[in-house]
Amino acid sequence: MFLCVLRVPAVKKTNQRTDMTETTASRTETWIDVCDVSDLEPDAGVCALVAGRQIAIFHLPKLGKVFAIGNYDPFSHANVLSRGLTGDIGGEPVVASPVYKQHFSLETGRCLEDETVSVPVYRVRIEGGRVQIQLPAGEKRP
Repeated sequence: MFLCVLRVPAVKKTNQRTDMTETTASRTETWIDVCDVSDLEPDAGVCALVAGRQIAIFHLPKLGKVFAIGNYDPFSHANVLSRGLTGDIGGEPVVASPVYKQHFSLETGRCLEDETVSVPVYRVRIEGGRVQIQLPAGEKRP
């Protein structure tokens, strides 16, 4: 399993949008440049520190998508979700926590075993070979 922790040096923001792989993006939001798409391993996760948040980024080339969720596992109380195994359950892309094996939807962040628990989901896109993440406007830093 590949593990990489990326620290985003300076926040590079962009408001431009072109057609690309992205999940639920808005046209007028600010995006933060995180890393080159070549820094991602197919079907695995990496962790990026973005504005003080640990974000797990997953590249699923068979789906042609990149997903970003919070790296914090609420069951084990550890930042480990980027180390989990990816797959799908009933056609829904998921990551299995490497500690207690709960499955989290990469699309919604909800836990499939306990729907009262979820992790944050971040909008992500590929722009010019770069991975960009959108942070919620009013979200407080941890």
